[in-house]
Amino acid sequence: MIFRQLAVQEKNPKAEEKGEGKMHEFPITEHIVKMASEECEKAGAMRVRSIRLVCGDYCGYVPESIHMYFDIIGKNTPCDGAEIEIVRVKPKLKCPNCGEYFERKPMSFACPVCGTDGMPSEIGKEFYIDSIEVE
Repeated sequence: MIFRQLAVQEKNPKAEEKGEGKMHEFPITEHIVKMASEECEKAGAMRVRSIRLVCGDYCGYVPESIHMYFDIIGKNTPCDGAEIEIVRVKPKLKCPNCGEYFERKPMSFACPVCGTDGMPSEIGKEFYIDSIEVE
C-alpha cells in the first residue's frame, strides 16, 4: 500500500524560544518517522517498507543528515529497516517577461528564451513526503 504527498511541517516554538533545535534535521526526521508510523498503523500494516521524500535544494534541510537520523530514530519503530529515498529538486528562476522557468547558469541570471534576468521561484524550496510504502 502506498500513501502519497504528505506535508511535513513540524515546528517546536518552545525549543525556538530557548534557542534549541540548531540541528533542525533531527526533529523533522522524528516527525517523518512519526507520520510514516501513523500511516502504517492506519493501514493495518506491520512495517514501513520505504519512504520517498522530496527535498528542494533551498528547503533549508540537509538530506544527508535526514538520512543519517532516519536510521537512528527509526530503530524499534515500524520504520526500522525502511529505505528512505530523497529526491532532490534543483531551484529554478522564473522569467518575469516570458514566464519561462529555468536553472541559473553560473555567473548569469538571464532567461535562456528571452534574455531577461529571472526572479526566484518556489521551485527548489519543496519539502514533503511523496509516498510511503507499507507491508
